[in-house]
Amino acid sequence: MQKDLPEKTTFTEVGSIKIADEVVAIIAGLAATEVKGVAGMSGGIVGGIAELVGKKNPSKGVKVEVGEKEAAVDLFVIVEFGVRIPEVAHEIQRNVKKSIESMTGLSVVEINVHVQGVAFPHELRDEEHPRVK
Repeated sequence: MQKDLPEKTTFTEVGSIKIADEVVAIIAGLAATEVKGVAGMSGGIVGGIAELVGKKNPSKGVKVEVGEKEAAVDLFVIVEFGVRIPEVAHEIQRNVKKSIESMTGLSVVEINVHVQGVAFPHELRDEEHPRVK
């Protein structure tokens, strides 16, 4: 089998099963955003500010490496202001691992959570309340 294929093939007695890397990334992204305290996924840093990605593309902010039987995941997230970041990150790891393993049968060997920013509630944003009227 070629290494540059974007999907992995498992052969069974009745045929083959192919799971594209993008599918694993979507599962990981959706599982991460289900966690309380996650404001969203980060699409990268633009002008020094983490870009919050909407739910239209659940694989944004997710990088995966998928092998024959194992997967490794990097998640780039934005958390809500006031949450305990280590607890949220651990819950992201737990939820992503459970989702990928139960839906694909792959063993998740590594989940790295990269906190790219903090989302503030609307009432705390300076642009919402100008100092000068």
